[in-house]
Amino acid sequence: MRSDFFKGILHGIPIALGYLSVSFGFGITAVRAGLSVAAAVGISASNLTSAGQAAGVEIIAAGGTLIEMALTQLIINLRYSLMGLSLSQKLDRSFTTPHRLLASFGITDEIFAVAAAQPGRIKPLYMYGLILISFIGWTGGTLLGAAAGQALPRMFTSAMGILLYGMFIAIIIPPSRKSRSIFGAVLIAALISLLFKYVLTGVSVGFAIIISASIAAAVMALIAPIDDEDDEDEKEVEEA
Repeated sequence: MRSDFFKGILHGIPIALGYLSVSFGFGITAVRAGLSVAAAVGISASNLTSAGQAAGVEIIAAGGTLIEMALTQLIINLRYSLMGLSLSQKLDRSFTTPHRLLASFGITDEIFAVAAAQPGRIKPLYMYGLILISFIGWTGGTLLGAAAGQALPRMFTSAMGILLYGMFIAIIIPPSRKSRSIFGAVLIAALISLLFKYVLTGVSVGFAIIISASIAAAVMALIAPIDDEDDEDEKEVEEA
């Protein structure tokens, strides 16, 4: 049982190191938006979602409503429910309902990818080790970034704040190069976001994100729906 836990920690070290640098940028962004160090760390400790946290901070800074926050988080983080459903097929019988509920808190893109790639069934202690070290990296980076955001000159923190946006670019470019549908959705969402930024300025940040994501997804679902054959082709490309 101990070996499963430490195996999870070992596999999660690269994730934690990556999270450390990215969450450092989030910590700086949160402090620049007017949040305290404790609030920034609290957000990271209770969410574990980089895109959701970044959008949430923007809504908080803009004085958005709770409805905007809830809908934005629902749309941005909906993919985690699909990851959870997929990962449930690999869980060991010892994964009782309480274990499932606890482990579901720590499902992120990277943790899902590492866990799904493991041979055989996944045991609870492995997931706890994988999640724990990643959690430490994410919250620790946020703490360091938020503290640095209060102590370092604004010129330096402005430059470091771009780390979070660099991560978003790194997320969308690889799948966009492989799939025209994804590229189309990204392009449509970006264009609609620019429209809200410079033309329809009366729309709040939260609803702008919700509308942009929903329209982009709906348009590409109508123009280029994914059928079974396309799904198989994408799997072959990923395996290659």
